[in-house]
Amino acid sequence: MTVLDVDIGNTFLKWRMVSENRRGAIRLDDLAKEDWPALVERVRVASVAGKDANQQVSDFSRARWGVEPEFAQTESRCGEVVNSYADPSRMGVDRWLAILSGWDKAKRACWVVDCGSAITIEQIDDHGCHKGGYIIPGIQLMSRNLLSNTAEIIVDHSAEAFESRPGVNTSEAVQHGINLTFMALAKQVREMAGDAPLYVTGGDGELFCSLVDGAQWCPDLVMGGLELALG
Repeated sequence: MTVLDVDIGNTFLKWRMVSENRRGAIRLDDLAKEDWPALVERVRVASVAGKDANQQVSDFSRARWGVEPEFAQTESRCGEVVNSYADPSRMGVDRWLAILSGWDKAKRACWVVDCGSAITIEQIDDHGCHKGGYIIPGIQLMSRNLLSNTAEIIVDHSAEAFESRPGVNTSEAVQHGINLTFMALAKQVREMAGDAPLYVTGGDGELFCSLVDGAQWCPDLVMGGLELALG
């Protein structure tokens, strides 16, 4: 069976078809412009984008392939993995699927980091129990919020390289300060994880991995959880 996995985030829609070794990433408004596989028999979806986006994807799937998408939901338990939330529906499904993937890879205590619009950090113990997590604004979100909400900041020029030295103009000071925070976070997560596997995904995940010894870059961590959650 040809299965299309879809991850609808706050910024992009990512998709993959493992059987054809194909994948892509687009903005939701560009659904009709994408070079989609001709034959799709099943569509599995992870979405944190809300009802309107979900409806748009559902309508497209029905019209294009005649397939009703299956949307993953956060649950209290899936196999050996136990959710720490008293109300599982309060946890974003992307976090839940990444947790399932992390446990499936390690089968022991591990940590999962998703560096997207928000940075989420999850701890799983040796028994598959989610011990809790952290949610922190991502690099781009921090930058946008600081630059747009602080009237005193004047953007002199953009600093392209990942630098943490003191900035010599306001935009550098902002960006390098955010970089310094990101580096400190990466170091702290590595210390908390100890010798446990550390799996990283998300748009800034490769950058995170470059700052952390032993971190494993797993770009499909969320979509990998779709098979575990939906079969």
